[in-house]
Amino acid sequence: MTSADRLTVQSTTVQAVIAQTTTDSADKAAALARGAVEARLAACAQIVGPLTSVYHWAGGIETTQEWQVLFKATAARYPELERHLLAAHDYETPEIIATPVVAGSPAYLSWITAEAAAR
Repeated sequence: MTSADRLTVQSTTVQAVIAQTTTDSADKAAALARGAVEARLAACAQIVGPLTSVYHWAGGIETTQEWQVLFKATAARYPELERHLLAAHDYETPEIIATPVVAGSPAYLSWITAEAAAR
């Protein structure tokens, strides 16, 4: 492996996260996305779907059509985003997880920080 093949991370401090959830309709996905962005808990949200989810639930295996919402947020605002999604979501146990962004365009990461700032 050459140095060009390796990812170099400039900082170990996580400033941004990609948080995600799923829901069972495009309208609900849009409402979750818009609510988080309007509240400045996320700089943006992307809706992907429909997709098929297969999972264990209530003693059986379910297969359902869902829409995934990806939120670009700051690590600092993630706890507020999670609380917002739990309050707004209609699933009993919604998927709400976050993946740290370990590298990215400095300009884009600065944009996330500016847009998802508390005001």
